[in-house]
Amino acid sequence: MVIKKVNLETVIGITSKLPQNDKPEFAFAGKSNVGKSSLINGLMNRKHYARVSQEPGKTQTINYYNINNEFYLVDLPGYGFAKVPESVKKQWGKMIENYLNKSVMLKQVFLLIDIRHEPSANDRMMYDWIVSQGVNPIIIATKSDKIKPSQHEKHIQMIKDTLGMPEDGLVLPFSAQSKAGREEIYELMDKLLEECATGEETEE
Repeated sequence: MVIKKVNLETVIGITSKLPQNDKPEFAFAGKSNVGKSSLINGLMNRKHYARVSQEPGKTQTINYYNINNEFYLVDLPGYGFAKVPESVKKQWGKMIENYLNKSVMLKQVFLLIDIRHEPSANDRMMYDWIVSQGVNPIIIATKSDKIKPSQHEKHIQMIKDTLGMPEDGLVLPFSAQSKAGREEIYELMDKLLEECATGEETEE
């Protein structure tokens, strides 16, 4: 995958309707301090396009990034850590739920988990909820540079066990610092886009 063009096309808030997109969407969910904006910047090959906040939980919108006019990266609000009123957290949860339930073009959900730590209760809840919607999320284990490469396999297994993932479930380590893991995510997206195109041709 070669990123030629990036455009923040749509930003929606709590009261906004979802856009009627006609291109595949890949959604990214994760705790507020898991490095989601850094991952998206890394995938878009842009340093500061997705805002990286020093204050976890500042993202209160769903942001649609049009990539190469071929597909969307969809940045969902962070959960679980923000120092905000409970009522606001519930609104963010409704935004995420509404998106995952109603987006017609959603093709894959990537759930970000900090590779260093056992998934939190919020992580487990989000994973279970995504699965209950009929989607098998792909886990991106962020901050992989913070532990030794020799520890990756052990920590990936810890994530799988804690979330109750099947053994063949995908967990991809990623480092925002070195970009290690980016090519693997690109390859996966290319494969998913090919499947989308083949599916459309078959339907026709």
